[in-house]
Amino acid sequence: MTLSDSRPEMLRGVRIEMYWDGAAAPAVSSPLGDFFCHGLGRMTRFENALFSSPEGRSFNCFVPMPFRTGMKIVLTNETDTALSMVFYDIDYTLNDKHGAEMLYFHSVFCRENPTTIQKDFTLLPRVEGRGRFIGANVGVKPDQERYMRSWWGEGEVKVFLDGDTELPTLSGTGTEDYLGTGWGLREYVNAYQGCHVADTDKFAYCFYRFHVPDPVYFGRDVRVTIQQIGCWDPESRPQMHALGRPVYRAGEGLVPLDLSPAGEADDFGLFERQDDWSSCVYFYLDRPENNLPPLMPVTERIAGLEHE
Repeated sequence: MTLSDSRPEMLRGVRIEMYWDGAAAPAVSSPLGDFFCHGLGRMTRFENALFSSPEGRSFNCFVPMPFRTGMKIVLTNETDTALSMVFYDIDYTLNDKHGAEMLYFHSVFCRENPTTIQKDFTLLPRVEGRGRFIGANVGVKPDQERYMRSWWGEGEVKVFLDGDTELPTLSGTGTEDYLGTGWGLREYVNAYQGCHVADTDKFAYCFYRFHVPDPVYFGRDVRVTIQQIGCWDPESRPQMHALGRPVYRAGEGLVPLDLSPAGEADDFGLFERQDDWSSCVYFYLDRPENNLPPLMPVTERIAGLEHE
């Protein structure tokens, strides 16, 4: 697919929905750009195992999406601007023989701007049924007015499976570790993990992680979150102290930090953050509909985007 208008408002304002086997509710409901891994309303060139944009001006998806009796894909322009041209090609086969174990493709978009203090950002709300978590495309706009240019990605990715409550079955050690790298994020693209936007000038990041060779199955339900934790450093510590706004130590309870030169804080340490997070998550489910809420209104999807 290609569009005549790929401004941030259009990438977030056009909704893509997919319906399987005559279902009344869509299995896929997401902003067009985020679904195709163009997060934060930004087009960029990349290629991974499931999506690509060779020159940063197209939308390609290669995810298998089986159905039994029929399918429907709908684009809806929810902006105030007409989209004059849309070119697309959808390839499909008919009369395939699918067994009882066939799973339907689903996708959901979430955004919090800002996230809630001491509350994990929900990548995938709790989904009921049997299926497979494929992964996520994520966009982050760290709040540099409040936290300067301190590192924002210390939070653990948590995958709650089949009745998990307090403790997840799968838990990571930090954002860049989940993405198969370490010590911060710079631009790179790989088949199953990558950071295809690492804008150090505007302080914006888009990254993806796909569980294709490392499948994550669930039998009853699944929920995926990521902690909102960062790390101060010798440069950002005095800057945040001078700002005069409270900063809380990472962990249970809101414990204020003393970041003054005479305070107890070390040169480096973990603290609770609130930033602009958005995600498009992909998963398979044993039914053509899911129990998730509808896509948020367009005004909430485009608020605070960089306008180009």
